[in-house]
Amino acid sequence: MRELTLEAEAVHLQNLFGRNDEYVRTIEKDFQVTVTDRNGCIRIAGECDHNVDLACHLVEDLLTLSRKGTQIQQQSVEYGIAMMKECEGNALIELDGDCICHTINGKPVKPKTLGQKAYVDAIRNNMIVFGLGPAGTGKTYLAMAMAITAFQREEVGRIILTRPAIEAGEKLGFLPGDLQSKVDPYLRPLYDALYQIMGAENFAKNMEKGLIEVAPLAYMRGRTLDNAYIILDEAQNTTPAQMKMFLTRIGFGSKVIITGDESQKDLAPDVRSGLDVATGILNNIEDIAICRLTSRDVVRHPLVQRIVNAYEAYEERQAKNRKNAVNTAPGKNHADRNRNSVRKENR
Repeated sequence: MRELTLEAEAVHLQNLFGRNDEYVRTIEKDFQVTVTDRNGCIRIAGECDHNVDLACHLVEDLLTLSRKGTQIQQQSVEYGIAMMKECEGNALIELDGDCICHTINGKPVKPKTLGQKAYVDAIRNNMIVFGLGPAGTGKTYLAMAMAITAFQREEVGRIILTRPAIEAGEKLGFLPGDLQSKVDPYLRPLYDALYQIMGAENFAKNMEKGLIEVAPLAYMRGRTLDNAYIILDEAQNTTPAQMKMFLTRIGFGSKVIITGDESQKDLAPDVRSGLDVATGILNNIEDIAICRLTSRDVVRHPLVQRIVNAYEAYEERQAKNRKNAVNTAPGKNHADRNRNSVRKENR
């Protein structure tokens, strides 16, 4: 049995332990240790010396974050556990130092995983960035935060947000209202991020001046977009022609972020995604970065990460089954026998 102790100020204990001790229970379950508090002295005990050391290191990091004024969340605890197991012990401290901006309520917007940190750094250092990954990885939200920050610092003159208006089982024409009313539901996630970071009043003011534009991708044709921060969201639903059209709109002084989830396409089965084509063609061009976020970078409820993992495993099994079915198809075996017969006759 190994036992380690840490001193902690009472003001930080609630932040560290979480509501109903949920954070500590997560640490205990993953590292097979016991964590108790006695008058500001945290005791960590367990049978495995290595696990006790890891748990102690994680608790120290979480206390450091709390002392800096950071509100600890379940996602931070679970990601910290994963990083400890992968020998990335200082990941939480490193991430906490990179604040992009603050929301209208004063909440800091920061990358919460190493994948998100790499994504943000790529945006800072490249003119065009592809942010690819499953739902909940912060692709759009972080892109919006970077765009608003650049706009407020007057690094660009305007923000342009766009996404393809592709129906997912429903037709636009069946929705009530004019064209703007029909496309607004497709652009709602972009509006939500703008409201949260910039505030509804400030957003409306800049929208009226034409400094912020939110429009379907079809409206980009024939334009040249200079001195702007341009975000193309849901890019997996573009066709190759649409993606080429969009990429050739970019003018001087602009920065472009293209986000998408390659596993959630709403295109017709026989239409190839413009996102897939573009990432294959542009992967070796200077000043273009392709960042791939994974289920480890999901920052929504922990259940979302497990859902993403379950779907990825299911899709891998389906792909493997399809491959096996093709390899064992009667027609293929017959063709293989014919080829073998020809080879024997030629000998």
